[in-house]
Amino acid sequence: MTEDDARAWLAARFPHENIAQLHAYVRLLLDENERQNLIGKASVERVWARHIVDSAQLLALAPGAAPWLDIGSGPGLPGMVLACLSDQPIGLVEPRALRAAFLERVRAALGLAHVVIHPLPIARVPSGRYGAVTARAFAPLAEILASTVRLTDPSTIWVLPKGRSAESELAAVRSAWHGVFHVEQSVTDPEAKILVATRIQQVRR
Repeated sequence: MTEDDARAWLAARFPHENIAQLHAYVRLLLDENERQNLIGKASVERVWARHIVDSAQLLALAPGAAPWLDIGSGPGLPGMVLACLSDQPIGLVEPRALRAAFLERVRAALGLAHVVIHPLPIARVPSGRYGAVTARAFAPLAEILASTVRLTDPSTIWVLPKGRSAESELAAVRSAWHGVFHVEQSVTDPEAKILVATRIQQVRR
């Protein structure tokens, strides 16, 4: 997917005002990237395809789910992108102080009142129930499930970009976790996959 393809993909699916929010977010992201390494330098020229559409595509895989929880949000990928495109409440978990501070500045600058920043490890996030859980480049699937299952119920949908490792990570958790799992193709890269799961329960030994 080229940068032009990425912008066209977004324009065909989301209102102009949401796209304007994304442009504002990208400006803030690239400006802050000059001070702290939020995204790889090699991906700056492909920020719309590599990061924005890669995040935005997740919304359609959990239609109507709320609230969302993005763990290891980093610079707000995918959480801040999802927040720009939807008014569903979303929590962004990011324990690194500089990155959490950046997320707070973005939330304030864009007026995203439905976003809550949790500047702490996932283990310390207050108990609650989330309708969708996502994470991008955070941890293997087994660790994500173990760290978030207390914040979910059987109807929660996990939507997890996993690149080329999706099938192998899914195979690795089959003996420890029951649920309904399937793998979706990413729109941005023919080799990238997205793990989608629901009805998750840990196998009792």
